[in-house]
Amino acid sequence: MVAVSKILFTKGELLFSITPTTSVYKALELMMEKNVSALLIIENEQLSGIFTERDYARKIVLQGKSSKDTQVADIMTRDLITVTSQSSIEDCMQLMTNKYIRHLPVVNNNKLVGIISIGDVVRHIIEEQKSIINHMEQYISRS
Repeated sequence: MVAVSKILFTKGELLFSITPTTSVYKALELMMEKNVSALLIIENEQLSGIFTERDYARKIVLQGKSSKDTQVADIMTRDLITVTSQSSIEDCMQLMTNKYIRHLPVVNNNKLVGIISIGDVVRHIIEEQKSIINHMEQYISRS
C-alpha cells in the first residue's frame, strides 16, 4: 500500500493559500500565476476551507456575481474532506470518486502539510504501472 507521503515527497510540499477576505479576483490571479486549480484558505493559522475553479464557475459566474466585489469567504468550500500523509492512494482515489472532489488537503496532527489533486494521484498510478511493466519485461527477458 503506497501512502500519500510518497506523492508529497515527489511533488514537494509547496502550498498556495489565501485568507477568507481575499477577493475572488485576486484568488483567480494567484491561481493563474501559480498554475493551480485550487487554493487553501487559512484563517488564524488554521485550515478553514478551499477555493477551487469549480467554486468560481458555480458560485460566481453562474450566479452573475462580480469576482472583484466578492470575498472568497462568501463562496469557499468549508466542509473539507482531508487525508493524512499515511492515507493510501487507493483510499484517496475512492474518496475523490465518491465525493466528486479533485483536491484533498493533507493534515497530520491538525497541521496542514500539503495538498494532493486527482492529477497527482493519476500521475502516481501511471508511474507505478510503468514500473511494474518494466519489471515484468525485465523478468520475461531473463527467462
